[in-house]
Amino acid sequence: MPANICTPLDIKFQNTTFAARKTVPFRRMSTPANIHPVFERMLRREDKEALLGQLGGVVWMTGLSGSGKSTIAIGLERALHAQGRYAVILDGDNVRSGINNNLDFSEAGRTENIRRIAEVAKLFASNGAVVICSFVSPTIAIREQARAIIGAGDFIEVFVDTPLEVCEARDVKGLYAKARRGEVKDFTGISAPFEAPPSPAIRIATADSKIEDSVQELTDQILPRLKRP
Repeated sequence: MPANICTPLDIKFQNTTFAARKTVPFRRMSTPANIHPVFERMLRREDKEALLGQLGGVVWMTGLSGSGKSTIAIGLERALHAQGRYAVILDGDNVRSGINNNLDFSEAGRTENIRRIAEVAKLFASNGAVVICSFVSPTIAIREQARAIIGAGDFIEVFVDTPLEVCEARDVKGLYAKARRGEVKDFTGISAPFEAPPSPAIRIATADSKIEDSVQELTDQILPRLKRP
């Protein structure tokens, strides 16, 4: 596993509703003539959601490395589980240690990383799951790409808002120090830009908050969005 990839457990430390499923236009490659999807023959999404007693959707958490995304995501998953909700986590380092381990951190690599993640998240959500995505996803364009793939009605953007100086002081993975020394290239916040969401559905400020409080704040805002009509 690359030195700059850590699992979530190595880390210590705001009006979208899932019911409104209008998709943002997204230009896809045409399906090859020898590919024949069977989506229309499968059980409907509504059948899965009725079984689970919830609406599926994607909670897309963005923020700098060290902001607390992974820790809050784990807390949210456990809180939803305790409420009888089915949720799964797609975490940046987990994904890059598996399905995306052939991608680098260049602009092209980051774009493909998010494209694959969004497609996987869409599959989970269309089967009634609440998908908690925890990714730096540093630019507005790259997050809009994810929104377009997943569908605007299924996409709840959560900005884990932590100042760079706080994240760097935490440096829970030791990556900021390496980036300052030039050992890690294209590191968001140091040698690559981070574009904060101008109008996130949910904003969680963590600089002066306990993790438990941040998890509770997010849980309180997500739970009502999972209720079926």
